[in-house]
Amino acid sequence: MAVAALALLPLGYIVWYSADLGWAGIRELVLRPRVGELLWNTLRLVLGTVVCCGVLGVGAAWLVERSSVPARRIWHVLLVAPLAVPAFVNSYAWISLLPGLDTYAGALLVVTLSYFPFVYLPVAAAFRGLDPALEDTARGLGLSTWAVFLRVQLPQLRVALLGGGLLVALHLLAEFGALQMLRYPTFTTAIYDQYRATFNGPGATMLAGVLVLLCLVLLIAEIRLRGRRGYARSGRGAPRPVRPVALRRLTAPALLALGTLVGLAVAVPLWSLGYWMARGAGSAVDWADLGSTTSTTLGLAAAAAAITTAMALPAGWLAVRARGRVATLLERSTYLGSSVPGIVVALALVTVSIRVTPWLYQTVPVLLAAYAILFLPRAIVTVRSAVEQAPPLYDDVAASLGASAPDRLRRITLPLLAPGIGAGAALVFLAVVTELTATLLLAPTGTRTLATAFWAASSAVDYGAAAPYAVIMVLLSAPATVLLSRDARRGLTT
Repeated sequence: MAVAALALLPLGYIVWYSADLGWAGIRELVLRPRVGELLWNTLRLVLGTVVCCGVLGVGAAWLVERSSVPARRIWHVLLVAPLAVPAFVNSYAWISLLPGLDTYAGALLVVTLSYFPFVYLPVAAAFRGLDPALEDTARGLGLSTWAVFLRVQLPQLRVALLGGGLLVALHLLAEFGALQMLRYPTFTTAIYDQYRATFNGPGATMLAGVLVLLCLVLLIAEIRLRGRRGYARSGRGAPRPVRPVALRRLTAPALLALGTLVGLAVAVPLWSLGYWMARGAGSAVDWADLGSTTSTTLGLAAAAAAITTAMALPAGWLAVRARGRVATLLERSTYLGSSVPGIVVALALVTVSIRVTPWLYQTVPVLLAAYAILFLPRAIVTVRSAVEQAPPLYDDVAASLGASAPDRLRRITLPLLAPGIGAGAALVFLAVVTELTATLLLAPTGTRTLATAFWAASSAVDYGAAAPYAVIMVLLSAPATVLLSRDARRGLTT
């Protein structure tokens, strides 16, 4: 219950503040032209990005999973690789090369190149789970390749496509660094600017409330659009091998399309980082500051990973070993907190710490609490999976032999759950390394992480000084790309 209460703190704060402000205050702060402009900017960017990511993700997944394009394993890894480059680093790479990219089209380009893997990954996985017999039957009935895609494959990809689109939309609503660098105003950038400029609690909180409502609308819309129609096979049977569609004369255009996408999403950012690293090498790089910033980041990430994983243990354990409405409610409530953008979480913790516990304002515990709220589901998912695979029989046998509960936890339960605990800690660790928004607002004075140091240098248009911090973040994020692509790569044939 304590873990669930912490996860729901941002939502509870916004609801309480709105009720305290009253309808008249809400109407005065929300129903104004500036909010309308921010709503228009946010919605058109979300819609455009989801559509573009859907087209690119589905098209790339079809080429890799269902066509005869050469080197499909390599293309799969390259199409997941953009996730190793944080969106605000990608934005820095593009805006440093093309300063005139601070338009709607520029923002659409950068965020699409950063987020399309969120659609590609689930759609590629869904392609691998489709029954090839349905496609062969459709072709036997005279349908063309395009008709088979529209009438047989695409309906079965609905859940994966909607899920990926939801991830893209939620990430975009929470995105701050990339859009602030591109000078594209949305609710997230407006909340940050208002907080930094005037510490306007009511105005920033009401903008945060509108942003949370948009997140809830997206969640409900995804559930409604997903529907209840199922496409599961009645039995595994004998798996039929997939026969890739021969591209023939379209092989060269397909390779060109994949190469262009990977080049824009991966090669351009990496080339830009290399260019600015070389430019920055001419000036003195403060290696001592770089080392201390890296160690601070790793220390915070390690602490956040340990605390968040420890908080995930009771929720994941109860969800499996004590199934029921209360346990399910407690577990699912932790996901609601992470669906709130990081800037809203930070704003709630700032206000609560100032009003309730002023001695904790701008301290490491508040920052770690923000990390836990934002990334708790990443640990719970892996811990719950480990609990489901750990048979309770061993614990029962140890109890019958007289082992105490702490002894059983130390000698049996934790060793059995170690793989899931390690995976969850690794996911939280990598997420904290590149977290920007909450760290900017909550980090103690004088505390610099890789993300905040990069942000300070890039905001001062010192691209050469910002490059080393970006390179280290990319190197630390690279293992996540390998983990994401490993399981999918096993399902591919050469």
